[in-house]
Amino acid sequence: MAKTGEELYNEREKRVQDAIALKVPDRVPIWFQDASFFPAKYTGITFREAMYESDKIFAAYKKTFLDFEPDFYFNPGHALHTPGAALDAVGCKQVILPGQGISVNHSFQFVEAEYMKAEEYDEFIYDPTAFTITKYLPRVYEALKPLQNIPPIAGLLLGYFGMPLSAGFALPEIASALGSFYNAGVTVQNHQAKAVAFVKEMAGLGFPLACGAITLAPFDLIGDTLRGLRGILLDMYRCPDKLLAAIDKVTPLMIGLALVQAKMSGCPGVFIPLHKGSDGFMSLEQFKTFYWPSLKKLILTFIDEGLTPCPFFEGDHTQRLEYLADLPKGKILGFFDGTDIYKAKEIIGKTMCMSGLMPLSLLQTGTPEKVRAYAKKLIDVVGKDGGFIMGPRSAMDEANPELVKVWFDFTKEYGVYR
Repeated sequence: MAKTGEELYNEREKRVQDAIALKVPDRVPIWFQDASFFPAKYTGITFREAMYESDKIFAAYKKTFLDFEPDFYFNPGHALHTPGAALDAVGCKQVILPGQGISVNHSFQFVEAEYMKAEEYDEFIYDPTAFTITKYLPRVYEALKPLQNIPPIAGLLLGYFGMPLSAGFALPEIASALGSFYNAGVTVQNHQAKAVAFVKEMAGLGFPLACGAITLAPFDLIGDTLRGLRGILLDMYRCPDKLLAAIDKVTPLMIGLALVQAKMSGCPGVFIPLHKGSDGFMSLEQFKTFYWPSLKKLILTFIDEGLTPCPFFEGDHTQRLEYLADLPKGKILGFFDGTDIYKAKEIIGKTMCMSGLMPLSLLQTGTPEKVRAYAKKLIDVVGKDGGFIMGPRSAMDEANPELVKVWFDFTKEYGVYR
């Protein structure tokens, strides 16, 4: 007799939670980690359709999950970020979307730039909200340029005395900018409503959600969206005190962002993609000074709040493993990319559950034999005594569906704990 959706959900949820708690589950769990555009490729829709037509991408994800049966999954609402139509409505300059200068079947591209100047640290630290509205948004979104001319927001704290300042909002260009933001918000709202319905439907079919919130490491927030890589690397030498002050300023903001999302979603997993703290981006001394303290604060706060931090250690973090070993045991799900799997198992295998590590190159251009061999090595080494969830190193946009099926089937057959 086939299992009900509720039975499958409870079985998968227990399997995953046992692995996170460093217990030995019935078998090694497996998932896509970040399926991203893989369901689009698998079901025959373009990447552009995936970003512009919510119904199509949710249908693609549903078919993919039903066919491959992962033990849990990322919400497409997070995996594909903001709908393309919403970004178009505000003239977003921070991403290049499929079909806009790149192929309709090419993943969107992030445009990193100095959206905050080095001399603006003091202004940002003094009032991040005002800076965001009057400086950051006009630089990132073409349609929001007029917001650079709005009257001082703090003046409205004067109550009715500050009401004369509201006349500035009556300017036609500002009204148009706010209208664009409204249109973008409506598009996002509709997409999110479908995402909520999708999560509910998947739960009924037996698939748990992995993460209900997403946030950034404070250093990455400043480096990714404000200063850019070149800018923040120079700041570590030219104005380290201001950089550290900005990190301190945004840390509670990043914590609060995740707490609100987790409460709204009811899912305790908090995804934290780590971009600029790996071995190749900064020295160990710089990591100790600029990156680790605020990231550790994020992780410990989430644990204290009953959430499950899910940091994605992009790139090679082998030199950082000793720091990770000091974190609370059995409370974290870490996704790994290029980190040495043998050292990772030795140093943090009794601290956090590890996922990822399956090379995308094998899932794109490998052979079934090579896929099985590498999966076997991961199960034998990293999966020994539990604490391991099989997953890819990163987003699976270009993975070969036939090889992914080989990988899933082998893991489910061989990864049973006896």
